[in-house]
Amino acid sequence: MQSLNLYYSKDGETWTKNERTYELSSYDHNVLGNFSYLRPAIYAAGKGSAAIKSFEFKANSVANYGMSDVGDGKDSPGSDLIIASVDKDDPRPVWIGGWGGTNNVAQAIWKVRTTRSEAELSEFLSKLRVFDILGQDDAGAWIAKNYPEVLYIRATGVYGWQPPKNGNYQRNEIQSHGPLGALYPDTKWATEGDTPAFMHVYPNGLNDPDQIDQGGWGGRFSWKKKTGIKSMRAVKEEERQYDPYDMYGNTSDGAKSIKRWSKGYDNDFAARMDWSITSKYEDANHHPIAVLNGDTSRRVLEVSAAPGSTVSLTAKGSSDPDKNTLTYSWSFYKDPSSYAGDLSLKGRDSESIKISVPADAAGKNMHIILEIHDDGEPNLYAYRRMIINVDGAP
Repeated sequence: MQSLNLYYSKDGETWTKNERTYELSSYDHNVLGNFSYLRPAIYAAGKGSAAIKSFEFKANSVANYGMSDVGDGKDSPGSDLIIASVDKDDPRPVWIGGWGGTNNVAQAIWKVRTTRSEAELSEFLSKLRVFDILGQDDAGAWIAKNYPEVLYIRATGVYGWQPPKNGNYQRNEIQSHGPLGALYPDTKWATEGDTPAFMHVYPNGLNDPDQIDQGGWGGRFSWKKKTGIKSMRAVKEEERQYDPYDMYGNTSDGAKSIKRWSKGYDNDFAARMDWSITSKYEDANHHPIAVLNGDTSRRVLEVSAAPGSTVSLTAKGSSDPDKNTLTYSWSFYKDPSSYAGDLSLKGRDSESIKISVPADAAGKNMHIILEIHDDGEPNLYAYRRMIINVDGAP
């Protein structure tokens, strides 16, 4: 779920908390209209991959900025939708992507707090996850201060998703692709800054969203909370009334933890734009399917091993829906691993590998990434992760 408070001026480019609108602009209508029109073609061309079968857009947010519009009688369609989503008979967490402010989330919490028991509030909060882009109102600080049990990420290293700077990618792979692509903007800082909030939960096999330190297309975050993460200059003073407050923030590698996967996500975007200009499945490329030690899901897997032992991993059974040739690559992702030494991967460019577990790795873990790509146009990627947990005390 993306909570999109439109804190932008009428030019669609300048962030503001004063000149804002909660009505869709003509540009917004054009994007949604073209997507609705092209959706059947996108689904037909992308069927069998991670295509969109349907979508639902819920307009209307709270009427005013930040915590000034949270309280009695200030429910909105957005806050009501959050409550309804959390209340569903579904054990999965509900992730809220805060692309603008997060006062819809604050209003939902306020409503549940004032209308339900403490136990019911606790249950509600336990299912809530917030991925806040840059902290664009003071509601996030209020949530973190008063409800520290909420898994609340404030991402400030977000521009790893920005398209390549020379403009050829936008022109050739996106803007030239039909009426939807033609709407894609040129403006440097108006493209993809909010995308990590969605891509953190996109199931591509790289990460479990609830394990925020694993790293993936949405970035990587530390389990050690940071005090007073502030980003938007216009909001900082308003947030100070809630000091101190603690949130989960980016690890020290910041946007680099996103950029390391750029070939995969740039090509993913380009392929989906290809889907928008053909309704024939055979005329488009599709993602390979990565199998890890016989597991065909996209789950992160774990295995235990003794120090000094050998762990065998295989991608046997991986396939490509277009019958393209696959290339395999295995790597030791050191950043989220607790083992800080070097690791020997024999056959890192083969379908199967053998990993020698170091003798000094007792009590540590090692994150191994399987990356597969096809030779279609563009090359499309699939991922899996195996965490090797080494027996013994550190």
